[in-house]
Amino acid sequence: MSAMLAARLYSAAIPSHQWPSPRSSFRLRPMPTAGSRSLAPRAAASATVVSTKPAPAAAPSSADRSVVRIGLPSKGRMAEQTLSLLKSCQLSVRQLNPRQYTADIPLIPNLEVWFQRPKDIVRKLQSGDLDLGVVGFDTVSEYGQANDDLVVVHDDLDFGQCRLSLAVPKGGAFENINSLEELVRMPEWTEERPLRVVTGFGYLGAKFLKDNGFKHVVLLSADGALESFPPMGMADAIVDLVSSGTTLRENNLKEIEGGVVLESQATLVASRRSLHKREGVLEITHELLERLEAHLRASAELMVTANMRGNSAEDVAQRVHSLTSICGLQGPTISPVYCRRDGEVAVEYYAMNVVVPQKLLYKAIQQLRSIGGSGVLVTKLTYIFDEETPRWRNLLTELGL
Repeated sequence: MSAMLAARLYSAAIPSHQWPSPRSSFRLRPMPTAGSRSLAPRAAASATVVSTKPAPAAAPSSADRSVVRIGLPSKGRMAEQTLSLLKSCQLSVRQLNPRQYTADIPLIPNLEVWFQRPKDIVRKLQSGDLDLGVVGFDTVSEYGQANDDLVVVHDDLDFGQCRLSLAVPKGGAFENINSLEELVRMPEWTEERPLRVVTGFGYLGAKFLKDNGFKHVVLLSADGALESFPPMGMADAIVDLVSSGTTLRENNLKEIEGGVVLESQATLVASRRSLHKREGVLEITHELLERLEAHLRASAELMVTANMRGNSAEDVAQRVHSLTSICGLQGPTISPVYCRRDGEVAVEYYAMNVVVPQKLLYKAIQQLRSIGGSGVLVTKLTYIFDEETPRWRNLLTELGL
């Protein structure tokens, strides 16, 4: 069988009426409801025996259940990092049997965990079988297809970073093609010989190409090893997820300027209907958001403590505020250090505590030393809780609450 049959053709030229509707951003909006059809098997005409066994009890519909459900990735690095993040937020997932798809989080009794494939998490959020989910933004955008019922509650969980990007071969006809504009203007692409793009992101890929003025395009569908298609002559370009770009380079492919479809990382997603209608979903979402925000913010900061000579706490604070890299959350905390001198207690030093971004730690220590800081201690932080989580206020505004 020809290797070409491994790819499924979406369309020969993608007529204009088949393109996704243009949007300025990948906002999640409702999809048209498909016509329903019966899934019940037809009764055999010759059937004469009727079973007297009682029918098994039907599982409760999504509208009847009272427990709140969250979908987590079932396999791979995304699954490991999701569980690690939740554990860091004191929300360890308890899975009694590794073969089961269900688990729980003891600290949130009414929350039921379901391990699912990422694309199934998005689909089941839309169907109402899940209320919350952790999934990459690329998956939300591809399989959600602008469904307005999907709400991104937290868009920056700080893992799973990648980008969906268009890449072409380094040599041949593409040797001097370094931007999306140059690719669009290539005279090679005609109705008889369209640009062949292979991707696992049919919705996002088609929308991106249309929005950027491509007219003669064929989309091919494939799930893996897309980098092999151009060298084998099966495609001209690929649209795929890229992290470091090493795999592209090792297969003589290159990204081009303007070719990034979207930036992606792990996100917390919810069903708008569940947030409005299912009891407990909004409260559990609030707790998850509070824990995630507090931990993620703290993971980027350090607590720095130093002893400083000074005439008063105000004198020390004035010197600290003159530094550019030490501002703290609101400012430094200054307290007297009581030393014993000649049998009497005296204040010669003040202890200064301030929160510093990890990336500015060394610079902060240098600046503290320059104003008389000594005995510098550095402590990791676990949580930083704000008076109100900004994303919670944003979510309430989004929901009209």
